[in-house]
Amino acid sequence: MVDSKVKQLLLALRAGKVTFAYPFEPRPSEPGFRGRVVVDTDKCTGCGGCADVCPTRCIRIIDVSPTHRIIRRYLERCIHCGRCEDVCRYGAVRLDLEYEIATTDKRDLFIEQHLFMGSCSRCGRCYVPPTPLDRLMVVGFRKDEEV
Repeated sequence: MVDSKVKQLLLALRAGKVTFAYPFEPRPSEPGFRGRVVVDTDKCTGCGGCADVCPTRCIRIIDVSPTHRIIRRYLERCIHCGRCEDVCRYGAVRLDLEYEIATTDKRDLFIEQHLFMGSCSRCGRCYVPPTPLDRLMVVGFRKDEEV
């Protein structure tokens, strides 16, 4: 019996360190890990494809006018499935490698985008504005104060 316990002790000592010192040395994420949701509003066209495929319906789209759209992301409900990243044609939504996203404030898990929807004057369909000047949320001429 003592022999078997000594064998077990030697086996355990030979194994070495098998755990990580996590809080002191964070372990890097594996490639392909789906962590924090990051939205690049400059690339987003407001098509709403991400809201269509979201299984938890944490992405809400509000159309204020034909040229103004609000996209709200309630990330406390997000299950990090990655469907929004897969469906985004323009690469505006991606899941980062960061996994330490716990918070005590619910507002940290909320993303709101105000988008100017460039729409065609002939057919009414939305399009990607070709230049930064076209992305301005101004329709028509600038109205200055008269002197």
